[in-house]
Amino acid sequence: MLTSTNRLGHGGCLAFLSTGIVKIAWSAAPAVSACLLLGLSIDAPAGAPETPVARATLQAAIDEKRLAGAVVLIEDREKILDFEAIGFSNLASRSPMRKDALFWIASTSKPFVATAVMMLVEEGRLDLDAPVTTWLPGFTPVLVPPQGQPGTPTHPSITLRQLLSHTSGLPGGSPEETPTLDGTPLAERVTGYGKLTLFFEPGAGFSYGNADVNTAAYIVEKVSGMPYEVFLRQRVLDPLGMKDTTFCPSATQLKRLATSYIAGQDGRTLIETPLLHLRYPLDDCAHRYPIPAGGLFSTASDLARFARMFLNGGALEGRRYVSAASVDTMTHNVVPEAARRGIPQSAPPANVGYGLGWGASLNGDYFHPGTAMTDIRIDPTRRIATVLLFQLSTDDSFMLRDALLKASDARYAIHH
Repeated sequence: MLTSTNRLGHGGCLAFLSTGIVKIAWSAAPAVSACLLLGLSIDAPAGAPETPVARATLQAAIDEKRLAGAVVLIEDREKILDFEAIGFSNLASRSPMRKDALFWIASTSKPFVATAVMMLVEEGRLDLDAPVTTWLPGFTPVLVPPQGQPGTPTHPSITLRQLLSHTSGLPGGSPEETPTLDGTPLAERVTGYGKLTLFFEPGAGFSYGNADVNTAAYIVEKVSGMPYEVFLRQRVLDPLGMKDTTFCPSATQLKRLATSYIAGQDGRTLIETPLLHLRYPLDDCAHRYPIPAGGLFSTASDLARFARMFLNGGALEGRRYVSAASVDTMTHNVVPEAARRGIPQSAPPANVGYGLGWGASLNGDYFHPGTAMTDIRIDPTRRIATVLLFQLSTDDSFMLRDALLKASDARYAIHH
């Protein structure tokens, strides 16, 4: 899922679900957002400690049962500024949310694929502008002329850059990815993508989904000679100390898994639900396959390590993962203007674009939420990163995210 940045006014949020379905949540009432930020406008008594951002912004939603719980971590380039778990991991048992709660981060997995690709680009083993057929000769999706127009079907060239920016024209996924997204090996999924019909000429539009990014991850497999999940573990997760980030959580880790919720039919209650698009049991690694574009599980502390590495231009604690130039390439809009303006917008001004594996605001910050409202938002200008984890798939979660990021900026932003 991709949603626009926090600076969207009161028009709500845009979301692209990991299944490739486009969903727009609108909120036309400025008063709603204002209420969500009510705690920020009250001056605390002199000398009194400030209420943590998560509690000040989200507690009312928890009290009103619009949100079960959340984990929020805010950091700068060197340290954690704010870290809080509030509410409940499970409403029925009233289990308190924990700071080390595990979350399915869904499409927040996509920046990890882009990072893996850029590592190989820097090593001269991949070229962003080379055709995908360089590595996958049988990958030949078809482009059919619009109905009523003359012409014959073609198999246009797609580049790795177009895959990572969702400008390839590929649909979000293939019919084989049912009833769950993790039921077939990556190689089989990518073979299916290579037979799909394109929505548009590569580079001429924007179509968000998993097929692009899964294909890029499979190219990482082909070039590195190891499964994508092994490459990611060896080159990114282990060096960063991200011990709780995995495609297949253990039974022990699952004891910390936050319960997922969706909105009830009345729109005023939360309904417990299994994680959408995943096969159970979640620790059955023999029958579940990694989904590079949307299958990772993680914690706030782990994601904060990844975010801080980006906030520091691709390096952390003396180790460089990718160059500052690669970070710049990934985190700035690369979608052509005509196509970018075709991205459904949640509010004027239309400032949402996409980089390589990251949603990119024209204001300079970048981000990538997941279906159940997990998000990393990094703002190099304000020099802060915010990790938020809700495990909530409701329209309301977009407004809560918006309010939380505004509150994070108001409290901790460092201006040049």
